Amino acid sequence: MSALRLVARSALRSRSLAAPWKGSSRGYADVPSDKIRLNLTLPHLTIYQGVDVVQVNLPATTGDLGVLANHVPTVEELRPGVVDVVEESGLTKQFFVSGGFAVVQPGSLLSINAVEAHPVEDFSADAVRAQLAEAQKNATSGSEIDQVEAKIELEVLEALASVAK
Repeated sequence: MSALRLVARSALRSRSLAAPWKGSSRGYADVPSDKIRLNLTLPHLTIYQGVDVVQVNLPATTGDLGVLANHVPTVEELRPGVVDVVEESGLTKQFFVSGGFAVVQPGSLLSINAVEAHPVEDFSADAVRAQLAEAQKNATSGSEIDQVEAKIELEVLEALASVAK
């Protein structure tokens, strides 16, 4: 009999003989049952840290995702788009993110980590349209590297253009 099988069988036998664990059960964060505890963090700035909110809408790569209290735990990659934060007061704040990750943990905890996030109202629709036209021009000319960079810029600017006022 191989050594690996011997170890596996010994582990199974010893596990069945062991007394069940009598430690305290795992507890979750102390968050009101109808709220989400939100952390929205950038490398250089924390926008929300442990703030209770009602709902957060995320631009996930798998599709738009609304997160409410007691959401199933998940990890989502974010695409360029708008994160909507519905605060307890009913006010909705919108942040444009260029990408990142969102992690929903048990106990209604949501952590969003993004490289960049800016309030949507900080963007000028005219400036975005001008940058978009420039990026479209660069996407078809220049070196291969320039074209790839321009296509990435296009993806971000197209998402931004859909929300800039």
